[in-house]
Amino acid sequence: MRLLLVNPNTSVATTAAMVEIARREAAGGTTIDGLTAPSGAPLITDEAALEEAGRVVASLGPAILADGPDGVIVAAFGDPGLDALRTVLPMPVTGIAEAGMAEAAEGGRRFCVVTTTPDLKDAIERTARRYGHAESFAGVWLTPGEPAALMKDPARLVEALRDACLQAIRDADVAAIVIGGGPLAVAARTLKDAVGVPLIEPVPRAVRLALKRAARYRKPPTDLPETSP
Repeated sequence: MRLLLVNPNTSVATTAAMVEIARREAAGGTTIDGLTAPSGAPLITDEAALEEAGRVVASLGPAILADGPDGVIVAAFGDPGLDALRTVLPMPVTGIAEAGMAEAAEGGRRFCVVTTTPDLKDAIERTARRYGHAESFAGVWLTPGEPAALMKDPARLVEALRDACLQAIRDADVAAIVIGGGPLAVAARTLKDAVGVPLIEPVPRAVRLALKRAARYRKPPTDLPETSP
């Protein structure tokens, strides 16, 4: 089985980091390849960049179709281009926000998203409602400071995310927290057992969901039998 992880930003390093995490999560015998957006922003920090990422991801549909993976993961937390890919691809397409929020809300748990990008707060709230989590979604908690600068300091990033998680627990008594962002995957793994409630890592969760969906997918035949005249 082979999954393709699509990074909607242009950072090859981010793609490599997410693919490494995804491979650790995948079952034996599963291949996971990465595909980096050929244009757009190196870090998606606002709705304009998110919309552009959606257009770029949608444009990758023909190339993904020709590549023929068993499943596709859209690895940015707005799931940009997800719906567009689903209209043109026969294989299942899974978003990391879709997967992360679904796990966080299991059993009716009250959950929140912690992230670094204040200009995406409204988009994240809309995403939660779109996926049907309005009743269990407590909101978005943010790290202070400029997102790009924070991303350049891994230790400071982990500390800021932990502080925001703890603040969310104090403010809203949430029972689960989703770390909202593909580029935050490494920090999310570091924080996994540090906040006292289940911390949902969207990339590993998306891998699990994508594998489940891919197991039900049957590739269309590539060669049709010849018919007699």
